[in-house]
Amino acid sequence: MTSIIPWQQRLSTGTEDIQDEVIRWYQQTRNGKGYVPDMIWGTLQTEAYATVILRRVVDFLGVPDDVPAGVAKRMERQQVLYDGEHQYEVILGEQALYTNVGGPEVMRGQMERLLRDIDLPSLTLGILAATAEVSVVPMPGFNMRGGDSVHYELVSSGVDITDPEELALHDKAFAAISNAAAYGDTAKDLITKALAFWSNG
Repeated sequence: MTSIIPWQQRLSTGTEDIQDEVIRWYQQTRNGKGYVPDMIWGTLQTEAYATVILRRVVDFLGVPDDVPAGVAKRMERQQVLYDGEHQYEVILGEQALYTNVGGPEVMRGQMERLLRDIDLPSLTLGILAATAEVSVVPMPGFNMRGGDSVHYELVSSGVDITDPEELALHDKAFAAISNAAAYGDTAKDLITKALAFWSNG
């Protein structure tokens, strides 16, 4: 089964309410997976980075402007990384380290955050290098909420998939991406390289 809900409908009251919904998703998902090819996973975003992202969402969709409240909720959601009850496997595309969100100062802070949190017990963070060979075709990012659903964020809507056969294919795809990603010191080297780029920019 696939559920599609337009963003303008979901964000009709602003960004805060949907962030409350996302908090509940993460609190209920003890083991989650995320593949984000070209931006930073929301639960690892700095306040400055999240502010730019939500500002762009509000301006693009023309929904009520409650960006500070939405950002506060996004920061609240990040408590799942520190409560000792959750585990997340996340793969960022190397492009995510270079997609310009807010300029060099914001990006420097974001790279420093990744380097600080990469060793969290709750987090397995991989970086898919731009030159890595992956055994699946390129695909958009997605989040897997345990074994119950997969969530995509499109331009105009959010899509939730719950069909068991489709979930199994996403598991297979995530495993292929994970096998090609860099972890540990190699991942840190890629983030450090990006930090140097933004520091010299």
